[in-house]
Amino acid sequence: MSAVNDTKFNSAMFLFTGIPGQEDVHLWVSIPFCLIYATSVLGNSVILFIIKTDPNLHEPMYIFLSMLALTDLGLLISTVPTVLGTFLFNSRKITFNACFLQVYFISALQCTESSVLLLMAFDRFIAISNPLRYSSILTLPRIVKMGLVFVIRAVAVIFPFPFLLNQFQYCRGNVLSHSYCRNEDVMKLSCSDTRIISIYGLTMKILTMGLDSLLIFLSYVMILKTVLSIASRVERLRALDTCFSHLCAVVLFYIPEISLSLIQRFGKGSSPLLQILLGFISLLVPPLMNPIVYSVKSKHLRVRIIKVFFQ
Repeated sequence: MSAVNDTKFNSAMFLFTGIPGQEDVHLWVSIPFCLIYATSVLGNSVILFIIKTDPNLHEPMYIFLSMLALTDLGLLISTVPTVLGTFLFNSRKITFNACFLQVYFISALQCTESSVLLLMAFDRFIAISNPLRYSSILTLPRIVKMGLVFVIRAVAVIFPFPFLLNQFQYCRGNVLSHSYCRNEDVMKLSCSDTRIISIYGLTMKILTMGLDSLLIFLSYVMILKTVLSIASRVERLRALDTCFSHLCAVVLFYIPEISLSLIQRFGKGSSPLLQILLGFISLLVPPLMNPIVYSVKSKHLRVRIIKVFFQ
């Protein structure tokens, strides 16, 4: 597909990149990708099913976990056609409009997941610092309202991106760096002035994911302060153990995504393979590992899952 010169046509295509120089093994690489997608979809679906059907799990912690699982499923569904299409069928083409739509859904869902992780940090802080009022503070209507506010925030913040991208001319080639569409990746192919959308994107990322991560950090500072005031060593360890799953989810989500975003914006001399690897880690590892970590660490959830599969 030739590059688009001077004028951008709506029928023009972007081309996805698999693993450069390894096109002959793409079919074999698709096997672990298929397994990861299948395991992730199954794991998050089971989490949602069990939390919905078991009244004993209708608690704030598990409601937030179901929000996380739902967001992860959305990310998987948004990217599975292009990722598996690239590796399984060598289907590398995507229209401009379809690519911009994928940019929107991926960015909005990642922003939503960041918000859910913040809510889960707040949940852990309330559970440890004020356990007697835990249920009265985090009531179901209040949880729904908080979740709705953050979903609206993500939708509104990301809404301008596809429209701004659609106004640009693309004449620097049409080959993307990943097998799915990312905002920073698409912008690099534009020969228009992208400073406005670049500044807007960076500002919004700082005010959403950056602010969320800062508030999560402050939540854990207060959690540690509360835990250290507990006299019993056993109780301190037990309190910290309830935060382990959430900390894993935070690390798996923020570190690859922030690293990739910084490299794509400022690391012009970075390795393309590093960007591809970070792209797949940020996309596939959190939805895969979150159900596993929470199932292992939560006794109630683990027992319920074993019963379901045993029956």
